[in-house]
Amino acid sequence: MKVAKLYRFGDIRIEEIPLPEPSPKEALVRVKACGICSGDVMPWYIEKKAPLVLGHEIAGEIIKIGDKIKSEISLKEGDRVAVHHHAPCMSCFFCRRGDFVQCETWKKSKIIPGGLSEYIVVPEVNLKNDTLRLPDSVSFEEGALVEPVACVVKSLKRANIKKGDTIVIIGLGVMGQIHIMLAKEFGAERVIGVDMVSFRLKKALKAGADYVIDVSHENIYENLKKITDGLMAQEVIVGPGNVKVITDSLKLVSRGGTLLIFTPVPPEEKFSFYVNDIYFNDITITTSYSCGSDDMKEALKFIESGIVRSDLLITHRFKLNETKKAYEITALARDSLKCMILF
Repeated sequence: MKVAKLYRFGDIRIEEIPLPEPSPKEALVRVKACGICSGDVMPWYIEKKAPLVLGHEIAGEIIKIGDKIKSEISLKEGDRVAVHHHAPCMSCFFCRRGDFVQCETWKKSKIIPGGLSEYIVVPEVNLKNDTLRLPDSVSFEEGALVEPVACVVKSLKRANIKKGDTIVIIGLGVMGQIHIMLAKEFGAERVIGVDMVSFRLKKALKAGADYVIDVSHENIYENLKKITDGLMAQEVIVGPGNVKVITDSLKLVSRGGTLLIFTPVPPEEKFSFYVNDIYFNDITITTSYSCGSDDMKEALKFIESGIVRSDLLITHRFKLNETKKAYEITALARDSLKCMILF
């Protein structure tokens, strides 16, 4: 079978490897669609994992289920599924408190060899705890959006939105757009998108933003102050993995508000702030890393209901042998949102 393998940033090769054979406790899935993740185009983040078969936003069809697991799961051969590349054990300390991404099983679990592959092997824990059957109304393309949408579901939960709040989304790539689409479902009254790319600002208005701020020529602080009559935003979601953007975003948060860091930064960078500014204004600084199995289920419902609009999010479609081009467009971060590899 063919796979797309990364050796270093920009060096992506289409190679042939043997078709994997699932064990009696695993399943073989024919991949139908796999999205390109914005995290996979951060050189410092992806190169430490190289060489690797890329891709983890997966939808496909179950071809074969091992004899020893068939009776333990509700899935069957021929099912259309969304597969999470990580899955929790559901029984450890972290799973019991709902912190699935801190579960050691979650961290170690993976699909084999990677999503940008004609076939994948799905291990037992993923089959049992985080593989979802797709409703007939949900396409494979939409199924490949479940994992990224789930990451946003978790983010908006952690942002602690209260009814009537104003939320600011900084960075309007695909993840920012999904935040725009879902913010009001979690209680926000007013949604403001921030970016410097005209294409993405226009998309945000179509996705449901009440206002957009073009930081290429507008002052974000003054504009937000005017829109909110001086209150500022109760939640600020920072998409770019950039310490300066994170630091500058603190001044946009209202008293009692939350700053959420959605993307990691290069490991050598440090985030600093005046503690008393945070303390006396009761500002919460939090993060949101990946997603859990509960978020995946909620994400699928948002997609099925049409609240998350794939027609706005998927801007480019490619074949497997065009993976390098898809990654270049995603890394450029201009007139694109989700690039999808279709098999």
